[in-house]
Amino acid sequence: MSEFLSMGGYGLYVWTSWGVGVALLIALLIQSIAIARSAAKEAEATELLSPRRRRRKAEAE
Repeated sequence: MSEFLSMGGYGLYVWTSWGVGVALLIALLIQSIAIARSAAKEAEATELLSPRRRRRKAEAE
């Protein structure tokens, strides 16, 4: 197991690269979830305004 973790002397570079890559993927996942939630809230707010827009359009005609 020790030989596998040391990666022939390059273990520090390899495992640091893996760690940075995983950290970036986790950060991207968190950011994507936050953006999706924000978009869902915005869509819900727009949907709430939609009947008003239809009513105003009908009154104008």
